[in-house]
Amino acid sequence: MQKRLKEIARIVEGKVVGDDDILITGISGIKEAKKGDITFVANPKYLSLMEKTKASAILVLPDVNNCSHSLIQVKNPSLAFSKIISLIGPEPIQFAPGIHPTAIIGENVELGNRVCIQPYVVIEDNGKIGDYTTLCSGVYVGRYSEIGKNCLIYPHVSIRERVAIGNRVIIHSGTVIGSDGFGFAALRGVHQKIPQIGTVEIEDEVEIGANVTIDRARFDKTWIKKGVKIDNLVQIAHNVVIGENSIIVAQVGISGSTTIGKNVIIAGQAGLIGHITVGENAVIAGKSGVTKDIPANLHVSGFPAREKGRDMKAYAYISKLPKLLKKISILEKKIKKLEEK
Repeated sequence: MQKRLKEIARIVEGKVVGDDDILITGISGIKEAKKGDITFVANPKYLSLMEKTKASAILVLPDVNNCSHSLIQVKNPSLAFSKIISLIGPEPIQFAPGIHPTAIIGENVELGNRVCIQPYVVIEDNGKIGDYTTLCSGVYVGRYSEIGKNCLIYPHVSIRERVAIGNRVIIHSGTVIGSDGFGFAALRGVHQKIPQIGTVEIEDEVEIGANVTIDRARFDKTWIKKGVKIDNLVQIAHNVVIGENSIIVAQVGISGSTTIGKNVIIAGQAGLIGHITVGENAVIAGKSGVTKDIPANLHVSGFPAREKGRDMKAYAYISKLPKLLKKISILEKKIKKLEEK
């Protein structure tokens, strides 16, 4: 699809700076863009790339106007770019409703209207699939598990028994929901398995990346609340609770019975021990090791994780250690000479 820049500006409620009659034929990142593309800059640290890009137009913040390219000034360039993708980007893949003959569907299974059940899907007894939900090839749904309306479950996702998934949930390939929690008790030097008889509940509008594992609770439930977004390769242990609209980035590990508040951001490769609480709006920097409760609205980093300002000062002091050691060596030599006199 092709659109003039002024048409795009109306759709995203932005203001054109430059030629509003430019024809936009594609979308791309700022480094990869070519003539006819529209791109965006949301982070000020990438403003230097604006003069280098070959894009025909750029979505920018309202205070950006000094550029040789035509611009559309908007409050949120990233969100505006997402709107444009739906207009001139490739058409989204559509999943036709129907049940493939190779699918295996157990007894007392409830299937909603216009569901799409692709090849080699397995739905065990007493499962329930809501209206307009798609189960891609190789999905497994265990006994008594329920999936809501308008969900998209990509290939090779395993949803074990007694799991409850809400509406408009997206789960990417390779993810396992409801695997056993990691619970063992040592008896005369032998690790005995502790039964994990709880479940997992995933609320509406959650998106879960590829190869994520969310363990079932020992008792009660592991609970992923509304609007949570989970990146690839995340481990969420038994009885963890993640509050509304929190973001969990790739390779995070959250130990059992930890509670995460609303709107929390946990950056890549951070690790959290069990039985702690992270307050709402907290930010945990990448590779942090969280060993105790984090208050609400606090930004932490490092290992052990502490308030980011304190942690950065500590790293700054550590970087000065080689110079300090050199000074100490010089002072020791001077003291030795003085003592000899």
